Amino acid sequence: MPIAERASPASAARAAEERSPFARLNDLLAPVAPGKPAINCAVGEPQHPVPAFVGPVLAAHIADFGRYPANKGTEEFRRAAVGWLARRYALPAALDPERHVIVLNGTREGLFLGAIAARRHVGPRRGTPAILIPNPFYAAYAAGADAAGCETVYLAATAAHGFLPDLDALPEETLARTVAFYLASPANPQGAVADKTYLARLVALARRFGFLVFADECYSEIYSAQKPAGTLEQAGPDYASVIVFHSLSKRSNLPGLRVGFAAGDAAFLARFIELRNVAAPQVPMPAQAVAVAAYGDEAHVEENRRLYKAKFDLADQIIGNRYGYRRPAGGFFLWLDVSAHGGSETATLKLWREAGVRVLPGGYAARTQADGFNPGADYIRIAMVHDRETTAEALHRLVAVLQ
Repeated sequence: MPIAERASPASAARAAEERSPFARLNDLLAPVAPGKPAINCAVGEPQHPVPAFVGPVLAAHIADFGRYPANKGTEEFRRAAVGWLARRYALPAALDPERHVIVLNGTREGLFLGAIAARRHVGPRRGTPAILIPNPFYAAYAAGADAAGCETVYLAATAAHGFLPDLDALPEETLARTVAFYLASPANPQGAVADKTYLARLVALARRFGFLVFADECYSEIYSAQKPAGTLEQAGPDYASVIVFHSLSKRSNLPGLRVGFAAGDAAFLARFIELRNVAAPQVPMPAQAVAVAAYGDEAHVEENRRLYKAKFDLADQIIGNRYGYRRPAGGFFLWLDVSAHGGSETATLKLWREAGVRVLPGGYAARTQADGFNPGADYIRIAMVHDRETTAEALHRLVAVLQ
């Protein structure tokens, strides 16, 4: 019988980092009772009201639960998605709803399966195939890279470079073996927004080295002042090498609907739909009908932005210039520097134990890099998803504890 080998501290740490950040948070806080009635600011689950049209649209299409939908999405949905993109962005050419868009079960599914499809689509690389992701990152990126059998290359997204990966620091030998480059703009968790120049440079690199840009734009409609630029705007009339991912979870407060889409490079999407046909469930037609209504209405989106703006106004007042706070350009998270309070885990435990405020340690949203640096280790992430009163209470408690 073989003798089990003891895992090294380094391998145990890597295994811990590969777990869900929320599972790790549960383990961290489970032995500790909250000091006050709990306020959960750890999960980015929108709490604003569901749009009023959702119920009537579902009721009108209830019989469609008895049908298998097409895997690429209904024609109505694809036309609605393409129409919204054309209204929202200054696109270089018209998108074809037959070729340039497919429906998804929310962006998580697409961002995960997209890596597998990309590995098949891009073809041989010069060296070990790699997928590049910002660090910190949304966990589906790394999970997709692992499932695709690619090396995950973590690109530190720190304050020194506006919380975006430094494109100038990418070695040509790494780019030559890259399959896909994930970018979130607005970024989760820092709220950074890539401008048109940055996006154009990234697209140019993708075309030069033959990889795909996976642009996660699910927070695109939650912003403070200026509308975030879209990656498709920089993709040229053929949209080659660029795929954008959108959903209704944040834009329309519908995280449970699980409807989104991928749009862009037609050749890649043809390969992607082949994978979805065998690996992913179809999106129910009534849910797609709700999405058609949602993409045709901007009033509820404007109200959504107003509610978030009011809560960031509170953060401006209550937090001020503490913890390196700056109002984010987009998204609905605070990314606060707690290095003076022992770092992300220590501050998270203190807030829970003394204030009952549940936040996500920034170190759990990031991965320790080869040089031992974890770009999130000195930060906590706070989701501004509750109503104004609850948000104010959470922020006042935070400031009182982290004096």
